[in-house]
Amino acid sequence: MSTADRLLAGLDPEQRQVAETLRGPVCVIAGAGTGKTRAITHRIAYGVATGVYNPSSVLAVTFTVRAAAEMRERLGQLGAPSVQTRTFHSAALSQLRYFWPKMYGVETPKIMESKFGFVAEAAKRMGVHGERSLIRDLASEIEWSKVSLIPATDYASRARERSREVADLDIATVTSVLLAYEDIKRERGCIDMEDILLLNLAVLADEPRAAAEVRRTYRHFVVDEYQDVNPAQAALLDVWLGGRDEVCVVGDPRQTIYSFAGASAQILHDFTRTYPDAQRIELVRNYRSTPQIVAAANDVFPRGASTTLGVRLVSQNDPGPAIAYREFAYEAAEAAGVAQAVADANRRGIAYRDMAILYRINAQSEQFEEALSELGIPYTLRGGEGFFNRAEVRQAITLLRGAAVAEGGAGPDSTLVPDVEAVLSSMGHTSEAPKSAGAVRDRWESLNAIVSMTEDLVVQNPDASLQTLVADLERRAEIAHAPSGDGVTLATLHTAKGLEWDAVFLAGVHEGSLPFIYASEPAQIEEERRLFYVGLTRARRELMVSWSTARREGGKATRKASRFLDRLRPATPAGSQTRSVRQPRCRVCHTELAVAERKLGVCSSCPTDYDTELFESLREWRRETAGSKPAFTVFNDAVLLEVSRVKPRSENQLATIKGIGPAKIELYGEALLELVRDSL
Repeated sequence: MSTADRLLAGLDPEQRQVAETLRGPVCVIAGAGTGKTRAITHRIAYGVATGVYNPSSVLAVTFTVRAAAEMRERLGQLGAPSVQTRTFHSAALSQLRYFWPKMYGVETPKIMESKFGFVAEAAKRMGVHGERSLIRDLASEIEWSKVSLIPATDYASRARERSREVADLDIATVTSVLLAYEDIKRERGCIDMEDILLLNLAVLADEPRAAAEVRRTYRHFVVDEYQDVNPAQAALLDVWLGGRDEVCVVGDPRQTIYSFAGASAQILHDFTRTYPDAQRIELVRNYRSTPQIVAAANDVFPRGASTTLGVRLVSQNDPGPAIAYREFAYEAAEAAGVAQAVADANRRGIAYRDMAILYRINAQSEQFEEALSELGIPYTLRGGEGFFNRAEVRQAITLLRGAAVAEGGAGPDSTLVPDVEAVLSSMGHTSEAPKSAGAVRDRWESLNAIVSMTEDLVVQNPDASLQTLVADLERRAEIAHAPSGDGVTLATLHTAKGLEWDAVFLAGVHEGSLPFIYASEPAQIEEERRLFYVGLTRARRELMVSWSTARREGGKATRKASRFLDRLRPATPAGSQTRSVRQPRCRVCHTELAVAERKLGVCSSCPTDYDTELFESLREWRRETAGSKPAFTVFNDAVLLEVSRVKPRSENQLATIKGIGPAKIELYGEALLELVRDSL
């Protein structure tokens, strides 16, 4: 067997198709756990082995240094060690450092180590004063605007269109900070990480000789995680290609969870429009998870809805245990229940390092840190600090300790909660949460957790004082021992992307947490749905999904399980013989529909997901076709709505629509297809 043939051995049919499709353009839609890295590295190595690719003319681009290193290692093992594997920033910086001195006769501008100080100075110039969390949010907004190719001068109008918010600042103030930040950069002769992309893009766009040299060097491009590409990166790739089509992109639109940072699944979706002749290959065989977990992941997305870009996975593993859906009365009980489930899984032979507890935001970690510590279970926090190590929590405890000392030996304090709120107000904490997500919201959640702990303490001990509270907080901090590198992983859903564990405990899956409370627009709800999907697909064999109906013990049970669970968990409790009736739900956000909304299948708060002009044309055609007969004898409105949403291009596609059988296709098929063609 030749070296090239050996590279294809062991690949599944779809992976092999990717490997053998050596000429672009190629779009690979790779579902979670389907072996996309294996497929694209074998494609590159196979191209080198067959002589189609010169290894030095291939540029493979991904998003993290770790992913690039993994790809480089695999290519080395497959006999293609000299293929360039880089992040977008690394590739752009290498080109910028090469061309800048040639064009301008000076070295590349100095790259700032961190933009935090620059943003803080810009905010101060504009009279904006706030905690570090506000500066972090402003820095994030600067990054978003730049990778979205929105100059600071255009920020106000574009941010308003996209409903961008930074804490409680108005758009004019944010704009002034962005402009001041650019001024300070110019004064200091520095550039930031986003400028690396933008300046490289400008150099190649403005200097034909530089662009020609890049294009001579690189003739074949592979882009991994293409669903995470932002407009700046997409524009840079276009310049690298220079009108050529030797490009293979790989991604999963169902794992687009960084829209807030500029990523857009639309870029992946539009690839086949940009390249109408592109070959589209789907990787659907999931090698990570059990059939039970894969079935749940598939059901996160309503079938036939506009939100179902991506693939339906097919598990290649043996069946595993059923997914556990657990409802708890309050948060501490949920944390204790999850910790006990972790201990039980460990007794069944699953190592702690092969388990993870995932949640929506960092502030949720505290309950699980404490519950795990109570049982002596080691843990490690990924992408964040332990609750009691966070700067705002340490500061709050210091202030509360000082207030307790000032209180002296005073007796029980019936106003403990207001007293704590007053202390925290000196840190800028308010009873109302910030309107937007980000570092300011995270800080608010951490401080609000201290208020919640105080309220819980008062319920348990009505005579509690400030001294009692401080002692309780110090006890909790001591119990939350130093995290262990060999323990259970605690992580937010965002930081869990790209990872996997034998057992996953997905916690806090209730309305207001997942989807998060700030997600109100349909696009935001769909981002939260994709985030939930990412969480589910991290699990290899065991999965437990949990939520609590109240925040504290004895509290009113006002919380509802997340809408994302509606099609996943059993319709009735175990052992119950009563069958629940599922109400019609919106195709876009999946909320229950009012009676008046059921005809269209979309709630009033969501945009229509069908072509309204085509729908009216179809209804007009139906009236003319029916003549004196009732219109429904041709087609009812539900069928016409589905036609105007799906826009079938062939009789085979027409046949997939409920209500259009062979007889209807024979009578009306050509007329329907013609109306659809006219609408395109």
